[in-house]
Amino acid sequence: MSSRIRIRSGGVVLEAELSDTPTGNAIRDALPLTAGANTWGDEIYFAVPVSRGLDSTAAETVDVGDIGYWPTGRAFCIFFGPTPMSRGDEIRPASAVNIVGKVLGDARALRSVRNGDLMELEVIS
Repeated sequence: MSSRIRIRSGGVVLEAELSDTPTGNAIRDALPLTAGANTWGDEIYFAVPVSRGLDSTAAETVDVGDIGYWPTGRAFCIFFGPTPMSRGDEIRPASAVNIVGKVLGDARALRSVRNGDLMELEVIS
């Protein structure tokens, strides 16, 4: 069963759904969590205390609102537009990510988050 989480940074508050997958469940079990945001184009990522490899959900391109887990950096990633690796209109992570969830609502609200801003994640159901 998927879990709902709240993502907060400053005045931005979004809800998201984490997938019922081994990686999604490992992230849920690591919450609540506060971390400093790293920005990379229209992506926010930050380290989480989860160590997983790529799985059957792994993708090299993602959609607006997708939440990924990047094994290389052991990071939680939220995608809301092109990254420096994107070509054309695609959204391309630095390397493959496991797709672990989806933002409910407009993930582009995260464009106001700056490098170093605090990101808070918590389970709400």
